[in-house]
Amino acid sequence: MTDASTQIKETVSNNDVVLFMKGTKEMPQCGFSSRVAGVLNYMGVEFADVNVLADEGLRQGIKEYSDWPTIPQLYVKGEFVGGCDIITEMTLSGELDTLLEQNGVAYDKEAADKIREANG
Repeated sequence: MTDASTQIKETVSNNDVVLFMKGTKEMPQCGFSSRVAGVLNYMGVEFADVNVLADEGLRQGIKEYSDWPTIPQLYVKGEFVGGCDIITEMTLSGELDTLLEQNGVAYDKEAADKIREANG
């Protein structure tokens, strides 16, 4: 294993929810990362954010680790969930709520409902 893949594996194993993103949850540096971080923040989900712009090895490593070509990438309980489009669809369909509930991850159900109302 490379250093990046070891670091990624430890990060996704040691945190219930992890977002590999460009920038941080307080200061996203791309629209797609901003959208996913915004959804998670609005829904009150506690998550670890990993800024792939800070480490080129990590930026490439996460793409290889997940076999997914784009960033951001969301992991819940060690499992890759998807990128921006998938998370957006899951949020609007309620699938993200179900995934979080099934994995014992706390979130604000009212906030999730408000997102759906605003986009319905």
